[in-house]
This record gives sequence, C-alpha cells and structure tokens, in this order.
Amino acid sequence: MDELHEKKQRLEKYLRELGSVVIAFSSGVDSTFLLKTAHDVLGDKAIAVTARSCSFPKRELNEAKAFCEAEGIEHIIVESEELSIEGFSRNPKNRCYLCKRELFTKILDIANKRGLRYVAEGSNTDDNGDYRPGLAAVAELEVKSPLREAGLNKDEIRRLSKEAGLLTWDKQSFACLASRFVYGETITEEKLGMVDKAEQRLLDLGFHQVRVRVHGNMARIEIERSEFERIIRPEISEPLCEYLSELGFVYVTLDLGGYKMGSMNKTL
Repeated sequence: MDELHEKKQRLEKYLRELGSVVIAFSSGVDSTFLLKTAHDVLGDKAIAVTARSCSFPKRELNEAKAFCEAEGIEHIIVESEELSIEGFSRNPKNRCYLCKRELFTKILDIANKRGLRYVAEGSNTDDNGDYRPGLAAVAELEVKSPLREAGLNKDEIRRLSKEAGLLTWDKQSFACLASRFVYGETITEEKLGMVDKAEQRLLDLGFHQVRVRVHGNMARIEIERSEFERIIRPEISEPLCEYLSELGFVYVTLDLGGYKMGSMNKTL
C-alpha cells in the first residue's frame, strides 16, 4: 500500500508541475481518477473535455456531465464525428490513430484558446503491452499521460479510486464502439447504433463487463466466464437473441474464451 500511495504522490507532483491542464475525459475508470486528482491538485486550472460522437454511448456522456457537475469541474463538450475522418469508416489497422489525432488536435486548440498549458489523457501502464496506435498520436502531439508517468496500472487505479470514494472504482472497462469491428469491415452509424443497443441490453440485464463484437452479420458476445451460466438460461438467451435479431444481427454467438480486452487485435 505504501508503494501505491507513493505512486499517487508521484502523480500529484507530476500534475502540480504541469501547472494547468485539459483532461480528455470519457467518464471511464482511468480518466475519472485522473480528472479528480488533477482538479484536487490544480483546482480551476484543470478542466475536462469530452467528445460527443456516434461511437460514444449517450450513457457515458451523461455520466461525464454528471460527474463534472457534482465535482464543480468545468466541462466542455466537443463534437468529434469520426466517420467524417478520411479513411476511418474503412476500419484500417491505424483507425485509432486517425481518431485520436483528430480529437487531440481539437482539444489542444481548446487548451491554447483557454491559456492552459497542457492536454492529458488517461492511459495507464497496462496499455503499454497491447496494440495501441492511438498512443502514437499522443506522442506526436505531445499529449501528456500522467497515469503512465506515475507507473499506475488499472488495478491500482481502481484501488485508489475506491479509496477516494469514486463510484467508477468497479465500473466496467470501456473502449469506443468502433473497436467492436473486425479490421477492414466498414463502420457505419447504423452498425454503431446496433452495437450500442446490444451492449446496453446486456448491461440492463445485469452483466458487468460486456462486448458485442461484429463480424459481418454475426454478433460475438464477450462477457466474464463467471456469467456464462446465467446468459445461457432460456429466459435470458432466447429474448436476447430475439432482440439482437431485431437489431439486424443474423447470428448471435457467445465467445467461450470470455471477455478479453482488445480481442480484435488477434486478427492483426
């Protein structure tokens, strides 16, 4: 625990030295902890920016708004429609790079206009081991990554979030809805809406960590293995399959491997 608190102190020191910062805020576990810490350290010199787009569920946007309002943090919402970015809808291997570069360019512009020195995002040390082309955009635009600088991983951020009384400490991990598509498959607003509604139904049914991956007209559901027994019960599986069929999926499958972060990267 002492080592964990040393990392938190390292984070606070790093943020204090930045002086002022705009946090790219998604309302997820990492960015919520980062924003809370930055605001505790810097006060009004730390503000939040959230991107609104068809790949970002409305529930996440509402949670971002509610958190900033409750904490008294200035919150700016910027329009960031990824589908208008050249090449994005074709879902290339560097899709995340295209999106992050466009988004952080907009946030940097806000920082410059507001006289705030830096922009920061919420990646942690666990992100170092996966295929993360978005981090190339972070490096190119000199966006700061305070959680990685402090050496914090996801589990440690959850523990510190719980200690700080943040409701996000046990929130499910989330990535933008565009990450649900196999590379090379065309991404459309309609398909993003299908994924959003399908995952929302799973969340409404009480499943904690969910992904609905898209392979053509097939939905591949990823949930924790501990919840397999429940999802295959007829009273759950039958109406769920019917609902996903109504959304437009022809086949509905359960991945026996369970939820895995970045599982689409296996195809690379």
